[in-house]
Amino acid sequence: MANIDNFSLKGRRIAILATKGVEEVELTKPKKALEDAGAEVDVIAPQSGMKNGKIRAWDMTDWGEEIPVKVVLSSAKSGDYDALHLPGGVMNPDYLRLEPQAIEFVRSFLRDGKPVAAICHAPWMLINAGGVQGRMLTSWPSLQTDLRNAGAEWVDREVVEDRGLVTSRKPDDIPAYNKTMIEFFSRETAHQFAAA
Repeated sequence: MANIDNFSLKGRRIAILATKGVEEVELTKPKKALEDAGAEVDVIAPQSGMKNGKIRAWDMTDWGEEIPVKVVLSSAKSGDYDALHLPGGVMNPDYLRLEPQAIEFVRSFLRDGKPVAAICHAPWMLINAGGVQGRMLTSWPSLQTDLRNAGAEWVDREVVEDRGLVTSRKPDDIPAYNKTMIEFFSRETAHQFAAA
């Protein structure tokens, strides 16, 4: 695997879509890695998941930090971003799947062929956005039946890259996920994986 320092995201703008219950390390560690690589990173959340401009993260077994939100989902435009990172946690994507604007936001990245990275339970969002059919993915193990039923090929690997998507299983995979995501975001451009 390539050294993360060999890739620059300078000039790239990355969206992170999350809400209350996001797994803290799956948002904060990739965000820091993306910023360290030179990207401008915006945390985006629906108003319903925010309190005082922040979302409350989940830290493995209990509530964690409050994470500042830069853009409210209702005013976010996928056209302003080069790529999307979807952190997991059980609650986060489950809440987001109930937000039509969140599904459409993810769908617009897929439709425009922009690179998307998703970890843990976040591939639920890819299912709802119609983005897994015929692609190879990994995820938290409990999602494998959901992904297969949606037409994906599910594999148990640390990180998987396939036609516009990077996916990973769990917090332990974050170092490999971050390296692959940054390398992927640095070389992929919009429209390469656009839906036909």
